[in-house]
Amino acid sequence: MGRALLLLVAVGGIVGLCSVDRAAAQVDSPRLQHVTLIGDSVATAISLDTYAKQIVGQGVDLDLEVSACRRLEDPSCPPNPPTAIQLIKSLGASIGPNVVIAVGYNDYEDRYAGAIADTLQALAAVGVKRVFWLTLRAQHHGYLTMNDNIVAAAQTHPGMTVIDWNRYSRSHQDWFQPDGIHLVAGGEIAMAKLVHLRLVEAGVALAPVQVGSTQLPQARRGKPYRARLAARSGEAPYRWSLVTRLPAGLRLGKSGTITGTPKRFDLAATFVFVVRVRDAAGQTAMRTLRLRLQ
Repeated sequence: MGRALLLLVAVGGIVGLCSVDRAAAQVDSPRLQHVTLIGDSVATAISLDTYAKQIVGQGVDLDLEVSACRRLEDPSCPPNPPTAIQLIKSLGASIGPNVVIAVGYNDYEDRYAGAIADTLQALAAVGVKRVFWLTLRAQHHGYLTMNDNIVAAAQTHPGMTVIDWNRYSRSHQDWFQPDGIHLVAGGEIAMAKLVHLRLVEAGVALAPVQVGSTQLPQARRGKPYRARLAARSGEAPYRWSLVTRLPAGLRLGKSGTITGTPKRFDLAATFVFVVRVRDAAGQTAMRTLRLRLQ
């Protein structure tokens, strides 16, 4: 795995996946919320895929704590990684205020409800405020009961949100290996997008920054020109740069203002160029724009 797909090319423009410069984000945006994702072998697929990690990590300070054979409370199966509760206690306050739990495929059906309660208690003890819990892909009947346990726990814990992976993935057998549980290429992307969407909806993750401008006022050769690009979502302030050049005589300032005088020798009727915006959290997005010249 490990796909580094950063651009989606489409007719009429280039839309960039919002990537995160983590070092810059930590400097520029101390308000970025910390999220710890605790998972078993199913969630390890996200950790092994660069693109999936970028998706989950958009607009948050992400810590992935995933390991095959992990259980919530009962001793994990070989290779015997720390249980979720052991991991929570070892991380302590550094786990942060927001935790995503994707553990259960190795747990025992008749002990899962109690393990959920004990895990929530352990999370509360280290100061976790929001818990996002993924339902299990119900390939086996016992997982339906365990999903009911997750929903029941959320009803009595206001800080707990259910992420219904079972329902979301129900009609997508192509996301899974033959066991119907572990993920193949595409499945980890889908899970990452679902988790990130729920984090955005909860106000934990910043919404991805976007280039809001789609059209520019027409320019006249030899005449002064001025236009201002707009961004939305993400976190202000925004900084702008060019990916490809503007018509001769024009320049793009970091604030997003295009100024200058188009040169008469640039004869193109429509000039196509690509801009990039970067927000204070280090997220970036790109768009292809067109400028008509007269």
